[in-house]
Amino acid sequence: MKRTVIKIDEALCNGCGLCVKGCHEGALQLINGKAVMVSELYCDGLGACIGECPEGAIELEEREAEPYSEEAVMERISPKGETIILAHLKHLKEHGEKDLLMQGVDYLRRNNIKVDLSQIHGQQNAGGAHSGCPGSMARTLKPAGQVAANAGFAQGGASFSAQGFSAAPQVSELRQWPVQLHLLNPQAGYFQGADVLLAADCTSFTAGNFHSRFLKGKILAIACPKLDSNTESYIEKLRSMIDNSVINTLTVLIMEVPCCGGLLQMAKLAREKASRNIPIKAIILSVQGEVLSEEWI
Repeated sequence: MKRTVIKIDEALCNGCGLCVKGCHEGALQLINGKAVMVSELYCDGLGACIGECPEGAIELEEREAEPYSEEAVMERISPKGETIILAHLKHLKEHGEKDLLMQGVDYLRRNNIKVDLSQIHGQQNAGGAHSGCPGSMARTLKPAGQVAANAGFAQGGASFSAQGFSAAPQVSELRQWPVQLHLLNPQAGYFQGADVLLAADCTSFTAGNFHSRFLKGKILAIACPKLDSNTESYIEKLRSMIDNSVINTLTVLIMEVPCCGGLLQMAKLAREKASRNIPIKAIILSVQGEVLSEEWI
């Protein structure tokens, strides 16, 4: 199957071994002074090892690889003791991989392996230690709009200052991190069955109501078809979202400028390559943020 796994540039690798320590799944080993992925079966594609590499020798790529197996990983790491097991389970929780986490815990139960899981249950998705780059760590977020709705706004949705009355502030509808398509794992848990918004970088600056009008209720991916050079990679990631994560719909939000049309073309090509045919909505904005057209294609 095609999925996200790591790629190591041997020419850049200095053999420091930091990535090996950061990979709790045991996919990496030092062999002849270089980091090597010993089995695709153990690589979850979440990229925790990337943040450990001081040479920038590791990146994520989309290619044919063995399906990741949580069962195989647990069999491999269980003999290494509770510390390694907990590090692995925390890693899954930090990345919002609830299904894999449940599989890991179930493995412990079935094999009568005693581990203090209170450390896992007490950890917040956005908190705790993270062995990878904080900027690329996958997180499931609670939209600020939900927080505001639960708490309620003072003075019936308005605020007051020394200058007088002002309307309630806009709230974020972002449901996950990261958002840049280059950094996203198309098989991350938050993509499962989701409605996805693929937005050109400039749209959020053009549309003042970007969050409430376009992002609410959706998982976000942003890209620039003119400046980004990962066209083929982007198409493959979108295809993986359609086939592997079984996303529900894909909304493509672009600007009226000609170069932006490339993003819509990527979405169409991804759908053509996919085994599923999902609805795609194309929305085109003017440079002043007005909706020029909106249609299902």
